[in-house]
Amino acid sequence: MTKQTTIRAIGNSAGTTIPKPLLERYNLAEGDSVHLVETEEGILITPFDPTFDEAMAIYAEGAKRYRNAMRELAR
Repeated sequence: MTKQTTIRAIGNSAGTTIPKPLLERYNLAEGDSVHLVETEEGILITPFDPTFDEAMAIYAEGAKRYRNAMRELAR
């Protein structure tokens, strides 16, 4: 699906609107935070933090490596 929108001035910045069907499809609402990610194809707008997967991988490695210490700390 492709939708065209226009960039408009908002104070000293610029912004665009997201059509209602897309907001509903991705469960987004006014006030929600989104992330802008530069890709080779252009700009990706996503509600998901692109660093979250990396942070979870680091956590999983630490939890695995120090599982006995984590178990003791949980007591």
